[in-house]
Amino acid sequence: MKTLAPHQQRVVQEKEELDEKLSKLSAFIDSPNFTITVKDENEIARLVCQEEIMKDYSEILAERIAAFK
Repeated sequence: MKTLAPHQQRVVQEKEELDEKLSKLSAFIDSPNFTITVKDENEIARLVCQEEIMKDYSEILAERIAAFK
């Protein structure tokens, strides 16, 4: 495997951090506490939308990282 350039390493780190946040958000949304804690339907919709966008973003970063190799 070739050594990544500094800007490529930052993309890898960005994806790792994003995936960690996404994992925590997904776990919260899938938990029973989600509907207990978040009462506002608009906020529920925003959080679910955020999760979907984060998944898309993670996939794009994965594609970029794959192209580095």
